[in-house]
Amino acid sequence: MDSIGHILVVEDRSSLRMAIQRFLEADGYTISIANDGVQALQVMEEVAPDIIVADIMMPTMDGYDFYQAVRACSEWTSIPFIFLTARAQRADVIKGKALGAEDYLTKPVDPEELLVTVRARLARAQAVQESAEERLDGIKQQIITALGHEMRTPLTYVRGYTDLALQDISSLSPDLLEEFLQSISQGTDRLTNLANDFLMLVRLDTCQTEKEFQQLVEVRHDLDAIVTRTIGQYEPQAAAKGITLESLVEPDLSPVQLCEPLFTDALSRLIDNAIKFSQGEGKRVTVSAQEAREWIEIAVTDEGSGIPTGEIPHLFERLQQIDREKMEQQGVGLGLPIAQGVIHLHGGEITVTSAVGEGSTFIIRLPLAKG
Repeated sequence: MDSIGHILVVEDRSSLRMAIQRFLEADGYTISIANDGVQALQVMEEVAPDIIVADIMMPTMDGYDFYQAVRACSEWTSIPFIFLTARAQRADVIKGKALGAEDYLTKPVDPEELLVTVRARLARAQAVQESAEERLDGIKQQIITALGHEMRTPLTYVRGYTDLALQDISSLSPDLLEEFLQSISQGTDRLTNLANDFLMLVRLDTCQTEKEFQQLVEVRHDLDAIVTRTIGQYEPQAAAKGITLESLVEPDLSPVQLCEPLFTDALSRLIDNAIKFSQGEGKRVTVSAQEAREWIEIAVTDEGSGIPTGEIPHLFERLQQIDREKMEQQGVGLGLPIAQGVIHLHGGEITVTSAVGEGSTFIIRLPLAKG
């Protein structure tokens, strides 16, 4: 990556502006200059600097207003900002730091101090940029790997069984045709779920889900019934795998602020995961709901393989997968981040405890309704 070293100097006094320009250029930096905030914004429209050194007391637009204008543009939010002023009052320093300026130097400016400050901030900005690029590359690779696997597998079902049926559909028995169609249906369901999960993430990121929550949220006095209904929807899935799905829901739970469709989506993801990861017949998945001080706690406990301690802090990261090669059924790694985002809209939280070889417990905590 190219080194960064383009500095925008914003200072209304021409003599000081030229002096700063000279000793920064002497250190190898590329310099753009402006007389005030308005002119500086015009300069930035042409080329964005790597760092800004700006006076505070300037005509037309002072340093504080200029700073806020810069930060209002999403493309400029990461540009380091150094305030430069002759006023050394504590109130000015506090205001500058409160706005988020990286440094605050007073005039007369010591050239060596400014150079040290600029070098440090540029080095830090470059390190952050490189780290972000590495993380982005990692995310891209995760997406390629996860989506490649998650899409190829169901597409193989759909394409393979469709081809088999089309080769000689007239000779297929009703039972065999039904088997083919069920496999095709499973593949399309998996692709549909994948598409829906990505759309849900987009809705969360763009605040569409928050708007839906605000429209539909209401005080509900029947949380016990809602949880019980949701558990019941998964009894066939659990029974098919030889897993006992147990419900321990206390009656007459205190009211909570709830958007039922979003809440049941989050709870369903936890129950579905618990059943998937309870490998082997004879296992038990328990869903409980009880009151705990100012919260309602809904716990989903499985007897699966458990989660290594070091992986627990990363569970709610997008595209996070645990031992993918051992547990193919886990999906693409979006369910838990979606569930967490939905519960956060309710003012709640999701926590997890787990022991390898024993199982895991995911707990949704919802605050009691006020008033």
